[in-house]
Amino acid sequence: MSIHFHEEDLPEGVRFADGPIAIDTEAMGLVPGRDRLCLVQLADGKGDEHLVRFGLGSDFSAPHLKALLSDPERLKLYHFARFDVAIMSKYLGIIAAPLYCTRTASRLVRTYTDRHGLKDLVKELLGLEISKQQQTSDWGAPEINDAQREYAASDVRYLHALKAKLDERLEREDRVALAQGCFEFIPYRALLDVAGWADQDILAHDG
Repeated sequence: MSIHFHEEDLPEGVRFADGPIAIDTEAMGLVPGRDRLCLVQLADGKGDEHLVRFGLGSDFSAPHLKALLSDPERLKLYHFARFDVAIMSKYLGIIAAPLYCTRTASRLVRTYTDRHGLKDLVKELLGLEISKQQQTSDWGAPEINDAQREYAASDVRYLHALKAKLDERLEREDRVALAQGCFEFIPYRALLDVAGWADQDILAHDG
């Protein structure tokens, strides 16, 4: 297992195995548009993780990364896809779908808890402990240290295994179709966030 670090784009020779690809992002904050995209993490579930860092003043051209993310034949795995899709739409100009969101799936099948963070899912479903110590670190710093790289890689390392466990529960609870409908809506919810409706439910009846 190795962590590969790249600046501004994936190198041309990088290849990912067929099947779903796990994706995560790190940014200066949680507001797309105000907070710039700093890092995109990727894994194909075979043991290696790739980190693509965007520096201050980047033009976010990244043709190889964009080609992979926008491939309509490649399922993308996320934990909290709403944010990742939104910030990549804002800075990379692509919609990284079709998608599967482990947090959304968790909310549909783990209704006995309100703890749907990645750390909680990995502990319950996979029996592993992961550290979130670097979650609030400065991702826009000139250098990304080893602890940050390991943290970023761990955010995509377990998504394939989590999907398999969550799929079993979605099937058991007869919520597969409901989950798929949610996954298909997430890109539109992300675009609403970017367009300024992040704090409003536009489908709500409010008087």
